[in-house]
This record gives sequence, structure tokens and C-alpha cells, in this order.
Amino acid sequence: MTQNPFLALNYEPTLESLGDNYYDIVAAADFPQQILRFRNDNLLPRLNLAVDSVSDEHFIEAFGRFQGRHPLLALRYHGYQFGTYNPQLGDGRGFLYGQVRGTDGVLYDFGTKGSGMTPWSRGGDGRLTLKGGVREVLAAEALHALGVNTSRCLSLVETGEQLWRGDEPSPTRSSVMIRFSQSHIRFGTFERYHYLGRRDLVERLLSHVISVYYPHLWPDPSADLPVVPFYRELIQRVATLTAQWVSVGFCHAVLNTDNMSITGESFDYGPYAFIPTYNPRFTAAYFDHYGRYCYGNQAPICKLNLELLQRPLGMITEVEALKAELEAFDEHFRLAYLDRMVQRLGFNPAQVSEPEELVRSTLELLQTTQVNYGVFFSRLRRQFSPQWRENSGLIPLDLVDSTEEGAQAPPQSLWETWRDRYHYLLQALPEAELEGVQNQLDRWNGHTYLTRPHIEAVWAAIDQADDWEPFYALVNKLQNRD
Repeated sequence: MTQNPFLALNYEPTLESLGDNYYDIVAAADFPQQILRFRNDNLLPRLNLAVDSVSDEHFIEAFGRFQGRHPLLALRYHGYQFGTYNPQLGDGRGFLYGQVRGTDGVLYDFGTKGSGMTPWSRGGDGRLTLKGGVREVLAAEALHALGVNTSRCLSLVETGEQLWRGDEPSPTRSSVMIRFSQSHIRFGTFERYHYLGRRDLVERLLSHVISVYYPHLWPDPSADLPVVPFYRELIQRVATLTAQWVSVGFCHAVLNTDNMSITGESFDYGPYAFIPTYNPRFTAAYFDHYGRYCYGNQAPICKLNLELLQRPLGMITEVEALKAELEAFDEHFRLAYLDRMVQRLGFNPAQVSEPEELVRSTLELLQTTQVNYGVFFSRLRRQFSPQWRENSGLIPLDLVDSTEEGAQAPPQSLWETWRDRYHYLLQALPEAELEGVQNQLDRWNGHTYLTRPHIEAVWAAIDQADDWEPFYALVNKLQNRD
């Protein structure tokens, strides 16, 4: 029998080498059934695997029955959850399956979700609902296609158990997912060792993070640990990621410090949502009663989480130096957000001299009309014409037509302000560069915008008729920005 290609990969014991202060060795649950529901063939080339060399049974054997891989590591961490410190956290329904070097030279984690109980399950069953797995696949593929730095799902296997949940009609179906990400080390990982008063473990962990994920900052390991340069780059990465979320209308919903990756990558999607219309107060999680993690508050919250990280890092460097670095967060976010919004509107940021005015007028138009946020950008992509450069009257008002409840036509002055500004920017371009506008619109916008009705529709087909075709069709549209 041909060896399973996943088991033949060259796994690197990079995190394992840190020692068992950072994890617990665990076993996967023995599931009564394994049905492969999703395989992300787009990721296989990055693992140097040919798609036709990997069968569905290979996925099930490796990521449904978990045969042939040891040790499996449930990582230890703490975290601030809705502003309150929780020292009882850790991988409660997942483990690090292994780490593999991609063809791009990046070290990637295979991390599970829903793989069974661990010492950190805190009375939970360690399982993932099938709907939760479906939602995470969709979130990751939608964000990736829109240029957001995100983890991906490598596979989703239905596991044949009935689960009881307070936020889903129960009993509901179960699954186990494999997350493909740059790292599962979190802000909360550092917070755990600060809480325990273990300066040595904070320093060891940071040495690991910098040497593995920020090696350009530490070319000479005999030199001092570059704590401040690391923190400076992490600030830039997190500010950029947050700008990416906000530009595409994504609300993560649970930005606790245990959900913040130390590499500045987006991961761990629970009750997320894409905003239906532009509303800074939009809140995705039904339990976020005060809007702490609302759409418009994501940048301040991420900045606060970076500030909280100063406590463990302050065990090995001067806190004042870290505080000074964090002052740059707002400007990093502002510039990254303007750049991405300008790109979504079809321009190269270098071509727009006053991006604030373009973005401000766009947001004012979207907020006033309450047109669907994603539909506006999709219409702009679909309807753009080089002729707009010659005649502003050809820019169609139906870009902001809306069937949303409570929507309204824009005041004429507001529409004309936006239309004339867009027309002015097109006129400033050489005619030969108009093709570049369409290219930008195609690159940064999809035709399908992942709203809750999309998700509920595909789930209804699965739940009521075990019909997976709408799910696969939606994944395909998101991946290809159709």
C-alpha cells in the first residue's frame, strides 16, 4: 500500500523542542465515523504534494483517525477575555498535529479543532460542531481571496457524533478541522508565563518566536535578543492585519488576547460576520452585549492587546521602550487602511494624492445609503468602464441602489461629491493606465460577498438534505472571486 503523503512529510519538531512547559502531550478522540467534507487542494502544492497523489482516504487517515503522528501537543496559554484575565485556558479542543516547511520556506502548523478533550477542556467535550467547521472554512477562503493575511483550513471531516450546544439547534452534527497557519503561539502564550512569574520561560519563548518567525531581526544569535525590534514589527503586522479586516468589512467578533497570533496572522474564527452595510457599531457576536469587539472598535482593541503584551515582554526589556513603539500603531493602521481602500476602489495608492478624501466620501456614501457593503465594491468592479474618464455622467447611480431595509437614495450633493472625485482621479490617469483600474478592481474585490444569509443557506442544505453542493459552489466562488 502506498504510504500516506501526509505521514511522509518532513515534520520539524520546532515547538516540541521548547520543552513540556509549553504543552501537554495528548491523544485524539476515537470518532465513530469519518466523512471527508472538505479538502483544500489549493494548499497541497505548498506542501510539495501533487493533488492527484493525495486521496480522500489519505486525508481521513491523517486528519480523521489521526494515525501515525506522535506526539500531539495541546498548547498552554492564558488570555484576556472581554477584558478579564483568564488563567484557565489552553488548547481545550485541539492540538498541534505537526509543523512542516512549505515550498516557500515558511514553517506551517497543522492545528486541529474539535479533535477531543485535553487537560484544558474545562468540562467541555472537546468537539467542534459541523456548522462551526463549515463557517471557518468559508471565513478563511473568503478572507484569503480578498488579500487578508489569514490561516486556512486544510480539511474538514464529519465525525458522526451528536453534540449539544446552547447557540445551535441541538443535537447537531460534529466535525474535526485542520487549520493550516503560520503559528499557534498567541499573545496569551506569553501572558501565561508572566502570570506564573517565569521570566526564563518568557525569554525562551520569545527567543523561539524571533528565531523561527522573525529571523531577519536576529541574524547573529550571539547578539542580544532584539525584543524592541520584534515588538515594533509585530505592531506593524497587527496594524496591517486590522486594516485588512476593516477594509473588507470583516468583524472578527472575539479579539481576546488568546485569539491574537504572535505572527500577526488572522485565525480562530468563531461568531464572525461580514458587515451587511457600513456601520462602525455592527457587532457580530450575540454575547458581545456592549459592543466591545464591534466592527469599528477592532483597531483600538488590537492596540490594547499589544499594550497588554508589554507586561510579559517587560520582564525582559524596558517597558518604556515598548510604550514608545506602540505610539506608531494608529498611523500604521491609518496608512494601511487607506492603501487597501484605495486599491478596492481601483487605484494604485501612489496615484492618489488625497486618499483620505476619497475614502471619507466613499464611507459617507455607503453609510448614508446603507447599500450592501460588499455589493457596492462588486458593482464597481463589474460596471467600471474606461468611458467614465471622459464623462462623469456615465458613472451610474445604481452603484449605491439598495434593497436593504432602511436604505435610502443619497442626497444629490453627496452623490455628486463622490462621483466627481472619482471622475477627477480617473482623469488624472494616462489613458493607458485605465486597464490598471480594472485590474485593481478585479484583484481586491469579489463578486460574492460572504454574508450571514449565504452561510445560513448552505448550512440549511447540509442540515436538511445533506446536500453539500451549495457549500462547494460557494467555496469555489469565494476562492475565485466570482
